[in-house]
Amino acid sequence: MPNSKFNPTISEEVVGALAIAGSIVTSPLTRAWYSTWGATETEVSKSLPGDDQVANPVLVSTRAITIQEPASEVWPWLVQMGQGRGGLYTYERLENLAGCDMRNADQILPEYQHLVIGDKVRLVPEGRDPYFIVSAIEPGRALILAGDDPPTTWAFILEPIDDHTTRLIVRWRQDYEPTPANVIGWRLVTDPITFVMERKMLQGIKARVEASSSG
Repeated sequence: MPNSKFNPTISEEVVGALAIAGSIVTSPLTRAWYSTWGATETEVSKSLPGDDQVANPVLVSTRAITIQEPASEVWPWLVQMGQGRGGLYTYERLENLAGCDMRNADQILPEYQHLVIGDKVRLVPEGRDPYFIVSAIEPGRALILAGDDPPTTWAFILEPIDDHTTRLIVRWRQDYEPTPANVIGWRLVTDPITFVMERKMLQGIKARVEASSSG
């Protein structure tokens, strides 16, 4: 699969790397902002599909973006996400520095449009961790990915504003034993990294959907 024309330039990837470093350093002060990036107060507080799968999370984020296309145009880009599929639409070079072997698509891939409960959505090549399992799916509306070590859900929700505009809401819920090692690993390191990558993912999805539909 060729590199996507939407992939960040090297300079943008450098900015992404610097943003990750900055987020880790400033996380204790900025988490209240970045954990709700782009989301309204209503979106942050409302119940969403998948919430019941991790009932008492230690770590929660709700982020969102507005896409100027109907939900039906956004959904195929969500279905094909994953390593070895359509990618995650974020900083490809940074992901691959971590050994993800990710290739971000800039078109809808028909061969990856059939996702069912129990399917794996990988972040790294097969045979390695981490990966998610599709735990729930409402076609055109909600895709819930789950992990069990620690218990985690990563929910992608589409909420139409009108016939031509959609809110894409992404909610992360994670439970873990609050040992010092887990707090450092998940709360102080992984969480701020996830913010930078997920924000770019939301922007990447928006750019692809709107360009594809207008083209």
